[in-house]
Amino acid sequence: MEATLRILICVGFALLLVMLRLDAGRFGVAEYLDEAIGRPFAVARRRAAWYLLGFGFCGAILLIHPDAKGDLGLRLGDQGAAILVGLGYAAVGTGQAAGVALVRDARLRTPSLAGYGWGFLDSTATAFLDEVAFRGVFLGFLLVAGLEPLPAVVVQAIVYALATRTGARGRDPYRLALSLGIGLLGGWLTVVTGGIGASFVGHAVTRLAVFAFFVDEAPSPEPPPGHVTGRGSDGRRLPPDATGWQPIGPR
Repeated sequence: MEATLRILICVGFALLLVMLRLDAGRFGVAEYLDEAIGRPFAVARRRAAWYLLGFGFCGAILLIHPDAKGDLGLRLGDQGAAILVGLGYAAVGTGQAAGVALVRDARLRTPSLAGYGWGFLDSTATAFLDEVAFRGVFLGFLLVAGLEPLPAVVVQAIVYALATRTGARGRDPYRLALSLGIGLLGGWLTVVTGGIGASFVGHAVTRLAVFAFFVDEAPSPEPPPGHVTGRGSDGRRLPPDATGWQPIGPR
């Protein structure tokens, strides 16, 4: 009875992790970090709150679940395989990011030097939370429920792509394809190696490469999704001022 109750509580925390991922745009993290890179400190508190909530939910699952490392794969996995495969995944992820950037723009667009601190933090933290939530907890629950590995990997990958909102109108189709690829490859590696270690390493490096090769130094003229702005006299939305001051007006 106690074990069942612990598992149900962990399901609740897993749902909170998914909801937090769905709301990443409001916090200016994950795929939305590059859209506010020109104002790196304007949303620092919101970003910190997102990271702290995510790590808090992950920690609660590790503490409460009867066997989080075994049932949910929240461990490094086969250490030899995890390290080697993770490095291979990282190399492939970096190569595809550079290749797509060169095909699209014939150059690698890089952020300002100050932006790399945020990029590294966001890449590693987001990758860790994603791997724990989807390749660990979500995939683990599907496998424990009796679903075969292949359909379980596909289901969690689709849910992950939906949770990132990369398929929303106006978003880059490449981001959606990348999310699906990360979900499928990461899920398969988790099943093969018995843990999320390889998937985390490859995911973090791939995300950092995409950030490094696709972000311009100039700030985006449009506010990140979920950002509240005022409206002009003609009713059109006004973007926030580059200094961080917000226009006054009805929401």
